[in-house]
Amino acid sequence: MFAGIDIGSSSTNVVFINSEKEIICYEIIPTSPNHKESAQKAVSSLCEKNNLSESDITYLVSTGYGRKNVNETDKNVTEISCHAKGAIHFYPQARTILDIGGQDSKVIKVNEHGRVEDFIMNEKCAAGTGRFLEAMARILDVRIDQMGELSAHATKEVKLSSVCTVFAESEVISKIAEENTIEDIIDGIHNSVCCRTIALLEKAKIDHIVVMTGGVAKNKGLVYKLEKQIGQKVYVPPEPQIVGALGAALIALEEYGEKGEIY
Repeated sequence: MFAGIDIGSSSTNVVFINSEKEIICYEIIPTSPNHKESAQKAVSSLCEKNNLSESDITYLVSTGYGRKNVNETDKNVTEISCHAKGAIHFYPQARTILDIGGQDSKVIKVNEHGRVEDFIMNEKCAAGTGRFLEAMARILDVRIDQMGELSAHATKEVKLSSVCTVFAESEVISKIAEENTIEDIIDGIHNSVCCRTIALLEKAKIDHIVVMTGGVAKNKGLVYKLEKQIGQKVYVPPEPQIVGALGAALIALEEYGEKGEIY
């Protein structure tokens, strides 16, 4: 059994795979300020739920912001490499990978061999990330997982000009006071996120096929809006939030195999 653990700003994700690259199980929990504690809690929870033991883990690779804070890891790898590896596992023909996480956005370019050729990050501001959407959901008093469905019922365009999360909150409050519907405001929020995302994609030069990873990819309304604006399909893995952890687990399998332990 090979494990990948991705300690991000919002969630800590763990994936166990077997030597056939099949996902055995996975876990997603909120990241606490103590990264070591989050990592241990996620692994312990996953083992307990699936009647497994931590001693069953043959090789473990960590990734994400807290990757160096995992106890007893065999190796730590950047999230760029892990998201690329995980996305290619689901979509071997992918050339552009868009990862929108809790506090940053990344566009990763890979070649025909699945190797990372280049990447661009937007990490100076939380606008357009998961944190931004969480803040907007809080102001609108809706769950973040409701936003995609609600935006589908928008009937008119509501423009948001602010790119800063703090100013955007004030602007959303003003839109509510103007008696715009929640659905229309959420649609406007999605447009705002898409504009920032497309600017990042254009810098990287979009190639066919585009795969979106990270928790924000669960927002079907945002994915649909992005597809309309770039004029092509955006592929989303079955559980986009674990793609980084899956990539780490796949690297764990490769590393162990290179040592001649398997195959």
